[in-house]
Amino acid sequence: MLTSKRYFKVFGAAVATIGALSGLVACSGSSESSSDSEKSNGLVTVYTGRHYGIEPVFEKFTAETGIEVRFTTGGDPELRARLEAEGANTPADLVMTSDAANIALASAANLLSPVESEVLAEAIPEELRAQDNSWFALSGRLRVIMSSSERVTNAPQTYAEVGDPQWKGKLCLRPSTHPYTQSLVAGLINNVGAVEARKIVDSWVANNPLYINSDTDILKAVVAGDCDIALANSYYLGRLLSEDAAFPVTLTWPDQKGNGAHLNISAAGVTANAPNRANAVVLLEWLASKGQKLFSDTNNEFPADPRVEAAAVIAGFGSFIADTKSVRVLGELNTQAVELLSAARYE
Repeated sequence: MLTSKRYFKVFGAAVATIGALSGLVACSGSSESSSDSEKSNGLVTVYTGRHYGIEPVFEKFTAETGIEVRFTTGGDPELRARLEAEGANTPADLVMTSDAANIALASAANLLSPVESEVLAEAIPEELRAQDNSWFALSGRLRVIMSSSERVTNAPQTYAEVGDPQWKGKLCLRPSTHPYTQSLVAGLINNVGAVEARKIVDSWVANNPLYINSDTDILKAVVAGDCDIALANSYYLGRLLSEDAAFPVTLTWPDQKGNGAHLNISAAGVTANAPNRANAVVLLEWLASKGQKLFSDTNNEFPADPRVEAAAVIAGFGSFIADTKSVRVLGELNTQAVELLSAARYE
């Protein structure tokens, strides 16, 4: 097993070289670590906070397995609250989140059920799945430093440098209420401790950032000159570059001489009260294996399985070191991160 730092460094080098809640989802599945002979037509219902490009993924799964997928999209916390309220009467078989903390919080609330599967164990690195196998990463994105290609020649190289006074009035950030911000700060707490993490966040706040609750709008604000640098997820730039190869924003991998760039994941787990557990396992295994590339490519994310090639547009960002060691603890550090953001008066 590759180490937390080396995993994405090697993976990145390889790909760079190669180039209101309604309408639930259903699908049928297999037994744990299923075989083709055990699959049967049926239904599986998915609650998903990951909504970009999910329809073609489920359509492909149904075409290959004969299992129908019905899904409900919503915010990760909303879907978790819905699972808690429904209890044993939930129709949901699988829950999918766009944030590591939220899938971990679902597990901590006993809303997920561990899955023992050779397929999942082989495809998903240990540091990208729960210790009890109650959830598994399916793809990853990095929260990185973005800067204007036209105006910035000295982009920050670390998260701490984003707080340098030279960027006062020139910084765009996502608000504190968003899971991406909370998990980024949780990662800082894990890596440098709460005291140092508070200093870093204080320095960001001192730079009088423009808070925008959309990474796409953040990147467009960089282009428009509303800010020169920003923190945003890698896949948003990948999406915009796919539409316009000349989009004038440059990505910088932060903390490459330290803990690595903050890694967050899209992840999934079988619900504790799944009516169609076997079908949920079939879908989860398929997403981690046959459907792995399609799932990651549709949102320009990095596959969780390091053997799978990333989409060309994000492979072009080059090799990098990611902070895989923090992924498992983002949930347990979430409350502390929220409290730190509030104390720092981060909006």
